[in-house]
Amino acid sequence: MRVSEAVGRALVAAGVDHVFAVVGSGNFHVTNAMVAAGARFVAARHEGGGATMADAYARNSGRPAALTVHQGCGLTNAMTGIAEAAKSRTPLVVLAAESTAPLSNFHVDQDALARAVGAVPVRITDPEYAVAQAIEAVATAVHQRRTVVLNLPLEVQEAELPEAGLPDHLALPPAPAPVEPAAEELTRLVAALGAARRPVFVAGRGARSHAARDALVSLADASGALLATSAVARGLFHDHPWSLDVSGGFSSPLAAQLVREADLIVGWGCALNMWTMRHGALIGPDTTVVQVDDTAEALGAHRELTFGVLGEVATTAARTLAALPATGTPGGDAPGEPTAYGYRTEQVRARLATSLAWRDVPYEDTSRAGRIDPRTLTIALDDLLPRERVVAVDSGNFMGYPSMFLSVPDEQGFCFTQAFQAIGLGLATATGLALSRPDRLPVAALGDGGALMGAAELDTVRRLGLPMVVIVYNDDAYGAEVHHFAGGDHPMDTVTFPDTDIAAIARGYGFTAVTVRAVDDLDPVRTWLDGPQDTPLLIDAKIVADQPSWWLEEAFRGH
Repeated sequence: MRVSEAVGRALVAAGVDHVFAVVGSGNFHVTNAMVAAGARFVAARHEGGGATMADAYARNSGRPAALTVHQGCGLTNAMTGIAEAAKSRTPLVVLAAESTAPLSNFHVDQDALARAVGAVPVRITDPEYAVAQAIEAVATAVHQRRTVVLNLPLEVQEAELPEAGLPDHLALPPAPAPVEPAAEELTRLVAALGAARRPVFVAGRGARSHAARDALVSLADASGALLATSAVARGLFHDHPWSLDVSGGFSSPLAAQLVREADLIVGWGCALNMWTMRHGALIGPDTTVVQVDDTAEALGAHRELTFGVLGEVATTAARTLAALPATGTPGGDAPGEPTAYGYRTEQVRARLATSLAWRDVPYEDTSRAGRIDPRTLTIALDDLLPRERVVAVDSGNFMGYPSMFLSVPDEQGFCFTQAFQAIGLGLATATGLALSRPDRLPVAALGDGGALMGAAELDTVRRLGLPMVVIVYNDDAYGAEVHHFAGGDHPMDTVTFPDTDIAAIARGYGFTAVTVRAVDDLDPVRTWLDGPQDTPLLIDAKIVADQPSWWLEEAFRGH
């Protein structure tokens, strides 16, 4: 058996069930070996799209995915998607063919490329250890939540395995035990919760699991805390009556006020970074700030803490709940008032019921002839589209509208590939999401810049037969730059473009497509939703172009 076949089989045996690729000569055999071993093969039209599909699939399914690429240029094409995955700590294995001949056109320093974006580089150099290294690559991805670039030189791929061949049984080594919080740190957290009158929990990427969610809900119910998430964990507490939805740039005015007035903020698997805390504006001057994370380097990396707790989220929440005093009313309120403790007062309950959602916040509809207000558009689509959905949002000036006005059923209903702040990833993200949750309607929310940048994957969506809804917020510009540099004496022709008929482009790929300039133009969307949905749907929404986004203004201020 050749090494390429053995490595492909080993990756599948270790738990990789989807392989995304643009197949070239260097990754041809290893990809076919994975397919023969039972993995589903997804052909992307560009390696960058394949990387992001694999990223979204892995982070939403909870299973490791693989991307295979051709040597050199295949890897460089994929680097933006790999950077996003690495920064997001996605369990992904990038199996990269490699040319080690210095004079080859395909030769680049692939180890250096991986390190440059925060991925873990591994090179297979000896056929005898190829299978073990492949298994270890998946173990690193899964158990350490890392993106691994597994370089497989061409000459090693062609080599034969030693006589022992492929072992009969291949499996990942067991996961390490969850990180237990130290007793003194746990005691300090329990004391902080006992003293707090207005506690808020903010759950992040490290809390995106059923076990973590359930443990946090139980602890919040016992301590009177309100529940919020970072953007990447949106939907985690969707059905909870004391949920604030997202903390940060996408917070509704009421959510932002309640977070800002908290006397204790606990970040659970959450970096509490500039996005989630609005550069610190959501932290009061006397607020106690605690961060719980199972990675020591993460504690205090983005802001000064009152103290940190090193521990896995679900484990730490469960230990904290067990250590809370068994007597007295949670949150320190007087006995006999079980419905009013901590931050959970009847006044707060009433305000959350009527004023939390963005659609309940009054606004002036700026729609005019030929252009629709993006808020009006998104509210109408939220009413039209089925509740069971998975929403992927690209980056750009528009991105707050789908993030704020499209509801999601749970944390698996929203994927936010924004760790690298690259535009053009949204369509591929939605494709990976669709494969992870085929029972839900996939919705891709894109700007016109990102839609055209990733347009090659329209073919992939159509070829896979995905009943996807693609919403293009089309302002004929790179809107973030337009609004950032507005007001100065700057030419804007470098970031504005003539009108593009993106609906026509989509029809060329086999989509059903509609151009929307007013709410009444959404009637074909209703027709598509009521029909067989045997083609994907693209909505080319001509939105009002003079709406700046405060969420990106904050980002520019931070950089």
